[in-house]
Amino acid sequence: MEEVQTVSNDVGNLIETGLRNAREAVDRADLEAKVKGVYRQVALAPEGKYHFELGRSLAERLGYPVPLLDAIPAGAVESFAGVGYFFDLARLSPGESVLDLGSGSGADVFAAAVSVGHGGSVIGLDMTPEQLHKASGFLKGGAFPNVDFRQGHIEELPFEDASFDVVISNGAINLAPDKAAVFREAARVLRKGGRLVFADIVTKKPMTPEIVCNVDLWAACVGGAEQIDVYQQLIADSGLRLGERKRNPYEFLSGRARNATDRFGVMSLSFAATKD
Repeated sequence: MEEVQTVSNDVGNLIETGLRNAREAVDRADLEAKVKGVYRQVALAPEGKYHFELGRSLAERLGYPVPLLDAIPAGAVESFAGVGYFFDLARLSPGESVLDLGSGSGADVFAAAVSVGHGGSVIGLDMTPEQLHKASGFLKGGAFPNVDFRQGHIEELPFEDASFDVVISNGAINLAPDKAAVFREAARVLRKGGRLVFADIVTKKPMTPEIVCNVDLWAACVGGAEQIDVYQQLIADSGLRLGERKRNPYEFLSGRARNATDRFGVMSLSFAATKD
């Protein structure tokens, strides 16, 4: 039995080593250009066809309350490309400061702003200029004075240590080549007792290097998805304590993305973690 277990562990280590090498082999400039290209279109043409669903119908199906969606700009909701609902886990309170990683056109930023009120603040960080331009346009006329948007990468946050009470994200971390850096940075900018609450795509089984190296599937939130045990270990290694977790009713649209879902158990989960 010990020999069988040793062989099983060796195979698992070989698979993980192969996937790690595959991720390192991905051309990051090419990947970033592909991701920006996809989400540029999400901002400019939300009515287009993508690997994934967009808009208000998706948000409602994931669990966003109708009154909350009614309280935020309709243009932000039309480009909503999240993979789950996590505000029930976040339990935002009036006066809290919030950072949204990969904020897109701002739907979750504005949702958070409603919860924290004028005494709180919310910053959305995104790397795609068209998304930022669209989101910032909803601030004209003094709407949402507690909201701001910044351009940047979620692996290297342009904020000081202990700057936020809560960090949120929706379907963006799986797009990052260096997820460990994302979690370390989130932990760094959180105050003691702060929370990281987010939804993301993970897998039950490790994917093949061929899928991991496919930048089209990576930009579709599939290729960059990490196996769940490895993913949770990355969170713990950053110094955050994992808490609640739930599965989201999220589905991909394209055949290639659905095939990966069926074969590797690709799924959306919401997580809550705390900085002790």
